[in-house]
Amino acid sequence: MKAPTLILVAGISGSGKSSFVQNLAQHFGEDQSIVLSLDHYYRDLTHLLEEEREHQDFDQPEAWEQARLVRDLHDLKAGREIDMPIYNFETHLRMPNSERIQPKKYLIAEGIFALCYPALNALADLKVFVQLDEKVALQRRIDRDTAERGRSEASVIEQFTKTVQPGNRRYILPSAKNADLIISGDLSASEQLSLFSKHQNASLNY
Repeated sequence: MKAPTLILVAGISGSGKSSFVQNLAQHFGEDQSIVLSLDHYYRDLTHLLEEEREHQDFDQPEAWEQARLVRDLHDLKAGREIDMPIYNFETHLRMPNSERIQPKKYLIAEGIFALCYPALNALADLKVFVQLDEKVALQRRIDRDTAERGRSEASVIEQFTKTVQPGNRRYILPSAKNADLIISGDLSASEQLSLFSKHQNASLNY
């Protein structure tokens, strides 16, 4: 049996990574692909008080538990199931339960730091970077975090100014150099998939 194909998708927060990977998974077929949100690999901050957790810098690669992430994706590529952690973004804590993930033909792993780790890049069969202007991405982040993560608009803007934007410019935007394909987050789903297909039609054989 051929080993699963690992596709890494990175980009700044709000660039449209999640929408792209969901469309990509539908393109491959739900029975053939699975999407992994790598944000669930943020380190557990149980040892910190709630106020201390609120002031942590989540916009540097060290915020993710790299060793477990690489180990889990290595196991999936080897055809072994994993127990992926579940992260609560409101409390900045890992949930006591995990999610059992079965390997499929296509493993689509997305997150802001997806292209920041050499060990993870080495596992990937294809690396994609979703590119978008920071101002547009900020507005998308405000809309998402106020609706889904219990945040106020002021707190989202404050975090963006203090840690997100510096993290974008120091780590995430430079990681685009590791990508095999750069796709604009402003494009429609069909345009993005067309670019992806043209780039990988031969090597992924679909």
